[in-house]
Amino acid sequence: MSGGAEAAPDGGLRCPWGLSTEDYLSYHDTEWGRPVHGDDALFERLCLEAFQSGLSWLTILRRREGFRTAFAGFSIAAVAEFTDADRDRLLADAGIIRNRAKIEATLANAKVLAGWAPGELDALIWSYAPDPAGRPAPQVLGDVPAITPESTALAKELKKRSIRFVGPTTAYALMQACGLVDDHLADCVARGPRP
Repeated sequence: MSGGAEAAPDGGLRCPWGLSTEDYLSYHDTEWGRPVHGDDALFERLCLEAFQSGLSWLTILRRREGFRTAFAGFSIAAVAEFTDADRDRLLADAGIIRNRAKIEATLANAKVLAGWAPGELDALIWSYAPDPAGRPAPQVLGDVPAITPESTALAKELKKRSIRFVGPTTAYALMQACGLVDDHLADCVARGPRP
């Protein structure tokens, strides 16, 4: 495998990682790399990327509805009100990843973010989006970085503001997933401006 775009069953070229399962293909084609705005929507992506750390994204993707149910739709205001009983409920919930450190970070992060002004999380995250004109389209998977100066700076700023469990790699995965960068390969049908 060259690491370049490969043909999907419909004949269109896709990033190779998106072809391994139907779940990945749908996520690749309809979500990954598309702009995400809104504090709660970005909180969800931030949390899911943290839960993914050390695991396959497919594991998270297939449990996403369970996460949404368990964490009140990732409403920052609602999660900020979770109690110790909620934490215990989450630790027993087989529909999510029951990692104590990640659950506690999610609850702590919601409490911090509940004190921010509306739109502040959105504005902060998007302020680290690099100029797309300065980023050549990746030709092969090997051209896609795991971290960037922007993701390192974003992770540092979030940590400074008491947001836990977000390092440079997690921050870059968030940037990719939420459309701050377009890391679809140059020949991928999902690359570039979309409606």
